[in-house]
Amino acid sequence: MTSEVDEFLAEMLPRQLAAERALHEGDAQPRMETWSHSGPVTLFGASMPMRSGWGDVSQAFHTVASWFSDLRDYRFEVMAAGASGGLAYTIGFEHSTVSVNGKPMAYTLRVTHVYRREQGAWKIVHRHGDYPPKDPY
Repeated sequence: MTSEVDEFLAEMLPRQLAAERALHEGDAQPRMETWSHSGPVTLFGASMPMRSGWGDVSQAFHTVASWFSDLRDYRFEVMAAGASGGLAYTIGFEHSTVSVNGKPMAYTLRVTHVYRREQGAWKIVHRHGDYPPKDPY
């Protein structure tokens, strides 16, 4: 028997991963389709200030997509996930090898997503991404 979390991940992750790969190739549209267009929606990006509301969030997606090209690798390593009723979350690491503003680089972000079920489909309503702290030891 599959759990609610397994069903959520099976439905959402393939769409989300495809959208993130497209974003890293410069195309924001697939990411925009995985997000809710109704409030509240929030974005705490790794390289920009907090954005709130669909207008600000969608503008940020276009800006971020313009930075990326030449995707060589993108992986989302899910560390934890949960789903209950109409809400879900994922926590993990995004590993990317891509050109940023024309400069090849590899980096890892730790990310948290919050999802809401809208009209039968999961939509992202919050993303927080940042660089993992350096190991202090």
